[in-house]
Amino acid sequence: MEVKDRKIEHINIVKKGGVEYEETSGWFEYVYLIHQALPEIDLQDVDTSVNFLGFKLKAPLIIDSMTGGSEETKEINKNLAALAHELGIGMGVGSQRAAIEDPSLADTYSVVRETAPDIFVIGNIGAAQLIAYDIDKIKSAIDMIKANALAIHLNPLQEAIQPEGEPKFKGVLQKLAEVSKLINVPIIVKEVGSGISKEVAIKLKLAGVSAINVAGAGGTSWAKIEGVRAKKAKKMENYSLAEIFGEWGIPTAASIIEVRSVTDLPLIASGGIKNGLELAKAITLGADIGAMAGTVLKELLKNGYEKAKEMLSNTVNEYRLALFLTGSKNTSELKKKRKILLGPLAEWARQVGYI
Repeated sequence: MEVKDRKIEHINIVKKGGVEYEETSGWFEYVYLIHQALPEIDLQDVDTSVNFLGFKLKAPLIIDSMTGGSEETKEINKNLAALAHELGIGMGVGSQRAAIEDPSLADTYSVVRETAPDIFVIGNIGAAQLIAYDIDKIKSAIDMIKANALAIHLNPLQEAIQPEGEPKFKGVLQKLAEVSKLINVPIIVKEVGSGISKEVAIKLKLAGVSAINVAGAGGTSWAKIEGVRAKKAKKMENYSLAEIFGEWGIPTAASIIEVRSVTDLPLIASGGIKNGLELAKAITLGADIGAMAGTVLKELLKNGYEKAKEMLSNTVNEYRLALFLTGSKNTSELKKKRKILLGPLAEWARQVGYI
C-alpha cells in the first residue's frame, strides 16, 4: 500500500472510533489544582498567552501532528490551519514522508502555510526517515511548509505492529545529534502516544534537541489503529500484537513527570488532553504548552469547522478559568501553584524522585 493511501485509511479509522485508550487514561484525574476563593485578580485580566521556542501563542496550545499526503487530507490540513490562525495557536503537520518521496503531494502540506502564513508551524518526519534521509531531504521538509520547528516522531510500537512497518531504530540518537547541528530551526522529538521516559529524555537532551513532546498514553492508540489495518489485511500475527499492546505506554501525566524530573527542556504535553482544565493540570506538572490531535480531528470530521472552532475556543476559555480559580494571572504564575497528586500518579512521582 502506498503511503498516501495509508494516510487516508488512518483518517477513516480514527473517524470511525474505537481506537482510543480505554483502560489507560492520561491520569489527569489524579491531579488536583487548589481552589483559591480569593484569587485577587479579575477574570478579564487573566492572560493566556505564552512564548514557546521564540514564538508567541495566544494560548499554550497547538493542534498536534496528524495528517497530509493525499488530496483528501489536504482539505483537513487547510481547515486545521484556519482554526490555528483564528485562535492564535500553533499547528503541526503529519509525517511529510509522502511528499518528500513524491513531490506532487507537497501542496497537501504547504496548504497549511498558504492558509495561515503567520502561525507557528511544526514540520514532521519519522525516526526511520531520519536515518534514511540525507540532510537535504530533511531540510526539504522544513522548506516545504516554511516550518518554525521540525518534529522527529518516535513510534516503535506503531512500526512493530503496522503491516508495512519499519521498526528500525538503531542509530537514531546519533543521527539526531548530527542533524540538530545542521538545521536552523528547533528540533522537537515526540512520541505518538506511548510517552517519553526519563531515560529517553536524558538521551534527547544530550543529543541537543530543542524540545520534547511527551505524547503519552491516554488518547488515540496507534497500536489499535494498526491492529484494525492488520486484521483487514489478514496479518493476524500483527493483529494479535495489537490486542496485547493496545493499552501500552506511559500515561501522559506520568510522562510529563518523567521528563521534567530530569530535564528543563521546553516541554509539550499531549496524549488524551480533552479540555482546558486538563491542559492546566499538565502545565502545573511541568509542561510549557499542551497539544490536542484526535479530539480536534474527530470534531472537525463529524461536526464541521464551526464545531471544531467552538471546541477549541471552549478549551482556551476553560484554561483561562483554571488560571483565575488558582489565582494565576498568567501561565508563569500557574506553574508555581500548589497541586495535590493522588493515587498511582503520586506513587509514580515518588518513585522517579519528582516529589
